[in-house]
Amino acid sequence: MTIVRALCAWLAVCGLVGCASFAANGSGDATPPQSAPMAAGSASSSQYVQHVVIVIQENRSFDNLFATFPGADGATSGKMSTGKTVKLAVSDLKSPCDFGHSRSGFLKAYDKGKMDGFNLEGGSKKCPGQAGRRPYQYVNPTQIAPYWDIAGQYVLGDHMFQTQGSGSFTSHQDLIAGGTRINQQESLVDFPSKAPWGCDAPSGTTTSLVKTNGSEPAPRKLVYLYHKGPFPCLSYATMRDLLDAKGVSWKYYSPPVVNGTGGLWNGFEAIAAVRNGSEWGTNVVSPETKIFDDISGGTLPSVSWIVPDDGNSDHPGTASDKGPSWVASVVNAIGQSQYWPTTAIVVVWDDWGGFYDHVPPPFFDNYGGLGFRVPMLIVSPYARETSPTQASYVSHTQYEFGSILKFVEDTFGLGRLYTTDSRSSSIVDSFDFTQSPRTFSTIPSQYSARYFRRQPPSYEPVDSE
Repeated sequence: MTIVRALCAWLAVCGLVGCASFAANGSGDATPPQSAPMAAGSASSSQYVQHVVIVIQENRSFDNLFATFPGADGATSGKMSTGKTVKLAVSDLKSPCDFGHSRSGFLKAYDKGKMDGFNLEGGSKKCPGQAGRRPYQYVNPTQIAPYWDIAGQYVLGDHMFQTQGSGSFTSHQDLIAGGTRINQQESLVDFPSKAPWGCDAPSGTTTSLVKTNGSEPAPRKLVYLYHKGPFPCLSYATMRDLLDAKGVSWKYYSPPVVNGTGGLWNGFEAIAAVRNGSEWGTNVVSPETKIFDDISGGTLPSVSWIVPDDGNSDHPGTASDKGPSWVASVVNAIGQSQYWPTTAIVVVWDDWGGFYDHVPPPFFDNYGGLGFRVPMLIVSPYARETSPTQASYVSHTQYEFGSILKFVEDTFGLGRLYTTDSRSSSIVDSFDFTQSPRTFSTIPSQYSARYFRRQPPSYEPVDSE
């Protein structure tokens, strides 16, 4: 499926043009998640994948970016706490509102499974007060054409859930550790009281917690402990420990920490063994555009995480539309390099950002999860196809962030962290290693890798959640 066909389908949904019919679910009725059959040969990912690149974008729900994508479980209307059903507005990617997406906002929006409280979330300086109807929107697909183009050629996951119903701090931890449990009863949630969100935070900085007695089902008996947790310089195991133990190379590409976006979005800033060790500056590097140097220079590590600058992150309130081009530039750099035949690229958004989504989390645990759906894209020569004549594939398998970590663990024979990587379904079923590897086609975008390589760090303040 090409971007032209995908956009044609979207226009047809909106009644703007007449196109051939597609199996898009734009009614708001949830399509039951279906576990895809295991791809033939998928258990041998280590024979085909030598590099995994995890691109982390910001603050978008699945419905916000892919509400009308053909074949996906999307919605074009949503429920409010007033009992009213409203049509989702077609919006601009440069949304001015940064809605409340803390634990409190999550529980309001979730509303015991009714998914009708998004209007009760908080606003922001540019959109003060309760969120009202503003979270009930989806981005005009023409403004995120690179994302739709990627989804139209490769794999779109429509049941990827956040590990926790919380914001960016814990989400970035979940993407390196699979969870934020600090003991059997308590798990980190929300964000530290001061920035940077990690070992460089000012003395006296605290984290927040959710606590359970371990016997009652969540979330009824979870207790929220606001800023009563430990200093955000943590000692739990992460993927770094598994990778180092097996001698597998890795890097975390991030904007500068001091006075920069990386101070809040760099997951390893909060891991004491990394921040205070020799790997800071060698394995954890800034700026994030060094990824292009490593690709062109033949030094791409086996596993990479990439965190964008604020204006390239899709974060609402930045007045920027460069996120899709940023992702396309990374994908194109890999696709046009020696690494294409052996690389799997996973693009994921860290939390829902307060935007409406119609699918309730399928279960809860005693540590604040699962959270809401976020989009996921998978790009690879072996990304699964729907059929020999249709290159795109929409995976309805229930995933969480641990699903990405499990794929990395199994590909490189790392063992387990025994967090959410143990319970989650690997994303391996979105690959088919028996199919002929695909030839890469450039993803068109407004801004190129050359633009981003020349772009200085913004040092812009980011959201506080």
